[in-house]
Amino acid sequence: MTDLMRAVVIREFGGPEKLELATIERPRPRPGEVLIRVHAFGLNRSEYHFRSGVAESGVLPRVPGIEATGIVEDAPGTDFRPGQQVVTMMGGMGRSFDGGYAEYVTVPHAQVIPFRSALEWSTLGAIPEMLQTAWGSLSTGVQANEGDSILIRGGTSSVGLAIAALAVIRGMRVFSTTRNPDRFQHLRDLGVEHPLLENGEVAAQVREIAPDGVDGAVELVGATTLRDTLRAVRTGGTACFTGMLADDWIIPEFYPIAWLPNGVRLTAYSGEANDLPQNVLQDFIDAVERGDARVPIGHVYQMDEIAQAHTDMESGRYVGKLVTVPWSGSDLS
Repeated sequence: MTDLMRAVVIREFGGPEKLELATIERPRPRPGEVLIRVHAFGLNRSEYHFRSGVAESGVLPRVPGIEATGIVEDAPGTDFRPGQQVVTMMGGMGRSFDGGYAEYVTVPHAQVIPFRSALEWSTLGAIPEMLQTAWGSLSTGVQANEGDSILIRGGTSSVGLAIAALAVIRGMRVFSTTRNPDRFQHLRDLGVEHPLLENGEVAAQVREIAPDGVDGAVELVGATTLRDTLRAVRTGGTACFTGMLADDWIIPEFYPIAWLPNGVRLTAYSGEANDLPQNVLQDFIDAVERGDARVPIGHVYQMDEIAQAHTDMESGRYVGKLVTVPWSGSDLS
């Protein structure tokens, strides 16, 4: 095996043009670490925040990327074996140490989850962080139950689509927002019962259909829409703040009594790899293989198209998860 690899490197903060495709030294795992040959990695707005310099942590130069999917190459001092299919995410990836935008990545074994699948790598690469966030938002943030009603604010984002897919599997009644009415049918095809046009006053639309409000809501747009999202939730229900698609992170002059309707709970969710149980990952992959669930992929790129991929992510060009395959022919096991 060569000691070199291709990777995307950020040497200074800025626009997509700061994503440099370079040849660098391949990482070597220490005891307790897992070296993964990356077959696909998903793109996340967290990486846009880091690249542009607005993230709260991380130093340069750095290989970005908070997730990766591939095959174990080496794993000294661990129970992982070469050839095993795995995903990894978070835990400092792409911030405090080099991340998944590369042909190989080394991570602590505690943030590696094994799985088995014959799906294409581009499909598998879309799953880990998207599923972890979706699952955690529903199970930990909202504590949703089968048959509940759920509002997804930011429904055509990759996480929003994944939440909808999980909610439909659980028999939930799904309300989901989009700024583009042309995307209503896309949401309906995923099983969303009530697509809603994002106009800043979604709560009124929800209560026209469900006068008492929904049982739960997941906020993916950000601080600008949270107050309206809370008003869509019934007394005793829960709204979970998970995402910031609008890049609005802070609520100025937050006054809880004015913001929180009586009896409505506000929680938050921000998870790590160990917040995604292995059986949940495997069950979802199995459901996709059976045709009972769908992975919402927007577009697949080669690694030398990474600047275009970030440009498309910022503009919202595609509906669904953006995925990059670092190896030519990565869709072939």
